Amino acid sequence: MDIVATPVQASLDQLLHLADNALVLGQRNAEWCGNGPVLEEDIALANMSLDLIGQARMLYQHAATVSGDGATEDSLAYFRDAADFRNFTLLELPHASASSERDYAVTIVRNFLYSAYMLLQWEVLQASGDAQLAGIAGKSLKEVAYHFRHSRDWLVRLGDGTAESHQRTQAALNRLMPYTAEFWSGDASTLRTPWEALVHDALEEAGLSRPPLLQAALPRGRTGQHSGHLAPLLAEMQSLARAHPQARW
Repeated sequence: MDIVATPVQASLDQLLHLADNALVLGQRNAEWCGNGPVLEEDIALANMSLDLIGQARMLYQHAATVSGDGATEDSLAYFRDAADFRNFTLLELPHASASSERDYAVTIVRNFLYSAYMLLQWEVLQASGDAQLAGIAGKSLKEVAYHFRHSRDWLVRLGDGTAESHQRTQAALNRLMPYTAEFWSGDASTLRTPWEALVHDALEEAGLSRPPLLQAALPRGRTGQHSGHLAPLLAEMQSLARAHPQARW
């Protein structure tokens, strides 16, 4: 894979996109805390959520410096509205499926598709000309490597498991895969071939079928055009900070 360094200082849009992705998925996965299918997975999802929120904090801190307008990590996380967020639409979707309000197969498929992408993205960003972003990438790459292994292992386990686990995982894949088209709408087109290889190998091992491409409208969360699921997620996350905007913790 050819690694192309980013400019000396990352753009504010790039930093917010990366930070919003991490924050939104971290918040969404935290919904499993106390609800995991087994205790070990409850703890694993909580730890991965903390990894993502930690990544978001570092990125928001850097973004606040780049913006130079008095922004802070808290103002960027808690005092922007849904239309200002630049996360992929895939990451804001609920864990629900046709058969369950909280379906672990949905969570695993989403985490797999996204962590495979970020495994490649952080690798590239380690070569960024922005030294601070490169440092964040190096730390985040170690974390997302675990996220990828965890989700891939569970993808194979569920896909090659019982008839029900296979059906649920295939249904989640059919639903979520089209949203990955948004991965390639920016400047990450060079990552598509290695990402496709990671996905193909895992699906083959899991006995899952890649769903056909759908001729549907491209998700545009990165440009602020979100599903109806983001605003309620943010409202819950931001409620305390907005209720007490002058509070110091």
